[in-house]
Amino acid sequence: MAVADSNSSIGVYQEEIIDFSDTETPTQESYQSTEILVREIVETLLLTFFIFWLVNSLVGRYRIDGSSMNPTLEDKQYLLINNISYFLDDPALGDVIVFHHPNNDLNLIKRVIGVAGDHVEVQNHQVILNGTVLDEPYIQDNPRYSGSWDVPDGQYFVLGDNRNNSSDSHSWSYLPAENIVGRSLLIYWPPTDWKIIPHAPR
Repeated sequence: MAVADSNSSIGVYQEEIIDFSDTETPTQESYQSTEILVREIVETLLLTFFIFWLVNSLVGRYRIDGSSMNPTLEDKQYLLINNISYFLDDPALGDVIVFHHPNNDLNLIKRVIGVAGDHVEVQNHQVILNGTVLDEPYIQDNPRYSGSWDVPDGQYFVLGDNRNNSSDSHSWSYLPAENIVGRSLLIYWPPTDWKIIPHAPR
């Protein structure tokens, strides 16, 4: 009888050992919780960086410095531009585009007036495209200069909406297609100026 009781006691003791080995200790729980938290933080940071990179690849942010695009765009306004629009299609007449100046490191924003093959004239305070006077309600003033240009292949003719206060194709000639950065989308700052930037359809 004494031996039987002893064996029974050992059996219960062994079961208790097995039960404890299957139960996570507070130290294990704390380690696993910390590991999960660190992993989630890393995943969140990686996702944030990816989204930031993706947004910056698709959308650019620029500030207007100067008055060359008045009244369409004003000094110190902030813009969003579409960086990939011209990978999918060519700039169209009337588009307001951001580009690298062909002769220096400046980024400029102007309106497309002529594309390859177009004949552009500025005469009698009017812009004439392929023999047709353009209707331009978006400009500040009628141009006080004159000239004639034939746009070559791979080039664009661009003018600022503030015609008499703009460094553009009438002064430095044509814009190479490879210099174009993107198509302007909207003004996002200041909030009172928020609007989608109007492009003139042709």
